[in-house]
Amino acid sequence: MTYLHAILLGVVQGLTEFLPVSSSGHLVIFQHILGVQESPLTFDIMLHMGTLLAVFVAFWDDIIDILKKPFTRLTYLIVVGCIPAAIAGYLVAPVIEKAFESLLVVGLGLIFTGFALRFSEKWSREMIGLKDIPNTSYKDALFIGLLQALAIVPGISRSGSTIAAGLFAGMERELAARFSFLLSIPVILGAGIFELSDVSSSAWAQNFIPYTVGTLVAALFGYLAIKIVMRLVRHGRLSVFSYYCWAVALVTLVFYFTV
Repeated sequence: MTYLHAILLGVVQGLTEFLPVSSSGHLVIFQHILGVQESPLTFDIMLHMGTLLAVFVAFWDDIIDILKKPFTRLTYLIVVGCIPAAIAGYLVAPVIEKAFESLLVVGLGLIFTGFALRFSEKWSREMIGLKDIPNTSYKDALFIGLLQALAIVPGISRSGSTIAAGLFAGMERELAARFSFLLSIPVILGAGIFELSDVSSSAWAQNFIPYTVGTLVAALFGYLAIKIVMRLVRHGRLSVFSYYCWAVALVTLVFYFTV
């Protein structure tokens, strides 16, 4: 793997993992339109670890608080929110692999993401008395978790769907985004551990430096994406990504039906 290839994939992974535009959807689009082959599993796992590092840096204070006081309501909410994704990853992931070959699925998923962002923000503006952590119920956490599980479908953004679910549940804007990113930690970590058995040690040894560079780039751009999302959510402007999702969906569907 070349350095340029590693850097490019690191940038794409870092940005699309946390911007509400679906990293898996973009992967499928690149594979079909540009003829880019899927990156090696070892490198793919490392890129996800890079984005995980970005979450740790961005939410270090929250993570330290959780480690110091693990038996708090926030911890329990995160655990409940992770249950649907864990079940979906174990039961549904093998069945849905074919979806990663379909531009139609990606296009429809991006349309769903765009509407989720648009209407959740509108809903949040009309809510009175938005919820903080003590007022967020386990039912709310489960609802957010179900939307996160739905993001196993390429084109449906994990960050976009979970933030939208938090807003629909009536959470404070910044809390909805914080909870979404904290919820990503066990999901990304769990997926990485689950796939470790298929990692090639020879591929790691032969491409150690470019893999490391790509991972650091993914961490850097992942951190940048987190800051962008937090700022937009705080100011009620995350729905600007709706137009991007719809535009990409349109191009994707046109390509699917005409080529």
